[in-house]
Amino acid sequence: MSKVVNLRQVRKEKARHEKDVVAEANRAKHGIAKSAHNKAKVMAVLHEKQLEGHKLDGE
Repeated sequence: MSKVVNLRQVRKEKARHEKDVVAEANRAKHGIAKSAHNKAKVMAVLHEKQLEGHKLDGE
């Protein structure tokens, strides 16, 4: 005997999988969130200022 398959569930599972594939492509395409990107910029500027503050006069 073969296994009984609910076609509605199979169709929904296939649609979920396709949405996941599209979502993964969009994540790769668009990268990180704007807020995270801005935070990284601010942290880089603060880090650079801190390094500049620790330099000696002759360097």
